[in-house]
Amino acid sequence: MAINPETLQNWSFTDVQHAYTERDTILYALGLGLGRDPMDAGELAYVYEQDLKVIPTFAVTLATLGLWVKDPATGITWQKLVHSGQSATFYQPLPARAEVRGAARISAVYDRGPEKGAVIVVERSIFDAQSGACYCKLEQTLMLRADGGFGGAPPPANDVAIPATPAAQRITYQSVPGQAILYRLSGDWNPLHIDPQIAQAAGFSRPILHGYCSYGIAGWVACQAADRNTDELESLQCQFSGPVLPGDELDFHFWHNDAGELLFRADVKGRTVLNRGRATFR
Repeated sequence: MAINPETLQNWSFTDVQHAYTERDTILYALGLGLGRDPMDAGELAYVYEQDLKVIPTFAVTLATLGLWVKDPATGITWQKLVHSGQSATFYQPLPARAEVRGAARISAVYDRGPEKGAVIVVERSIFDAQSGACYCKLEQTLMLRADGGFGGAPPPANDVAIPATPAAQRITYQSVPGQAILYRLSGDWNPLHIDPQIAQAAGFSRPILHGYCSYGIAGWVACQAADRNTDELESLQCQFSGPVLPGDELDFHFWHNDAGELLFRADVKGRTVLNRGRATFR
């Protein structure tokens, strides 16, 4: 059944207030897998409250919208929804503790056609609740697999082209079996990531890693590949091409283009799980 694009384009989200502390900041970094080596000073800076640094992608956990797609008025077949891509622009570093406000809107609705589904882009900006300064803008791409065919415009072509040449750099990142159990404490309680029966009913052999967790890992590894401080990360985008199981080793491939951007994809045992990735730095 097709959605009503006008309903979604005019969907009203209430601004969300969110106060977080150093505990939340540290828990997010731990959920990405940092802090496994207490002698690694680079990672310790993100998991030790003394002079605590914040990973920019922590913003995806702030002022979230909850399960708004379950509202029958949206017309969305939420059971067939997939988080297919994520991008963010970071304007200034997040503090270790703060009170923030999230303002969201649906910025685009596209039609892939009958039997192919629809695509919507949910934009969320995170502001300091006191000063009003904007920390970042997040764009979440959702694939509504059962809701296409309403006669709308097709989604634009992705402008990130991964080169066919061998990668200039490769970095592996080892996830751990219990990683999704830890990451979900940052606020994503979807049982798909912890309940074996629900995961198997969805077609997976075991609970899968959160897409947002893979996205955060990508941001961290991109900074290592570029030899840049996380505060210098200006933007990060990628598509989610396949599931990651906790315990998988992610094999990141990086290319540097003429525009000064860092392009990437990530594979697990030769299967691409993150694609059309791009990171830029200040």
